[in-house]
Amino acid sequence: MLTWGEKRYHSMDYDLKRAYGEKVYKVTINAGMTCPNRDGTLGTGGCIFCGAGGSGDFAGDASLPVAAQLAAGKKTLREKRPVRLFIAYFQAFTNTYAPMDELERIYMEAVLDPDVVILSIATRPDCLGEDVLDLLEHVNKIKPVWVELGLQTIHPRTAAWIRRGYDLPVFECAVRELRKRRIDVIVHTILALPGESREMMLETIDYLSRHDIQGVKLQLLHVLAGTDLAGIYHEQPFRVPTLDEYVSLAGDCIARLRPDITIHRLTGDGPSDLLIAPLWSTNKRGVLNALHRHLKEKDIWQGKEAACFAERPHESSGKEYHDRDTHLI
Repeated sequence: MLTWGEKRYHSMDYDLKRAYGEKVYKVTINAGMTCPNRDGTLGTGGCIFCGAGGSGDFAGDASLPVAAQLAAGKKTLREKRPVRLFIAYFQAFTNTYAPMDELERIYMEAVLDPDVVILSIATRPDCLGEDVLDLLEHVNKIKPVWVELGLQTIHPRTAAWIRRGYDLPVFECAVRELRKRRIDVIVHTILALPGESREMMLETIDYLSRHDIQGVKLQLLHVLAGTDLAGIYHEQPFRVPTLDEYVSLAGDCIARLRPDITIHRLTGDGPSDLLIAPLWSTNKRGVLNALHRHLKEKDIWQGKEAACFAERPHESSGKEYHDRDTHLI
């Protein structure tokens, strides 16, 4: 079963080394954008877990041009190790939410850097109009483009509670349109959202295994200072998983995930100066080591319990989840 570089799951590192013959490093970029969930189009507070950095707490300096942010990021990485190749990752806020001329300028500035081999764009599925999709298709013909979509959960009551701001069919349409243009789709999920049972979290994984996505990020819920989630946590403390509980849950997710889907993240690490809970997550290496031990001890590998899914992914309307009753704090 150990076919992914001596691991029991299909990792991004394995994929990149196979494609480029060496490790590829990510430089995070802040393009200074906002989000329809912040500028009043859908709301003003953003998602409940989102802070001032818009989930881009490690991104670059928005006051600098893209080329300057790339240069600074490359310099920092090369001071620690010999690095040749990079992914330009537009991380902060919604990175397709700007005028077309601005999007074209910043995307091209990134892909024309000779050291950049992939352009990765974090955005919302409701911010992919036809003109944006056509631009992404054009850039994808120059260098590979990854589009990262923040789904978090398939369950509508949880989605409403976190103020996601769009329904499941919107996500499905975005995936369909991106794949028509041969653009890889990476989906962000959050595990341990308040009110969600283990079964519900695994339903999100099963749903993704049935769809034409190429990558997934499994993100442990972090309570960060300055977010609305932190205010709720202080007023009505909700339970966060222990390390052992999270490792067990992540193992179940890996077992249920279709084996060709690349896992881009298995835990996540919030900024230590902002993290309120769970504090054990600051030791990212320790979390991954514990997970790897668990996979070996329980003989778990990616796709072990996903055999029921057809080889060719298909689409679902998501209606089966719309009336699901969920207790939320």
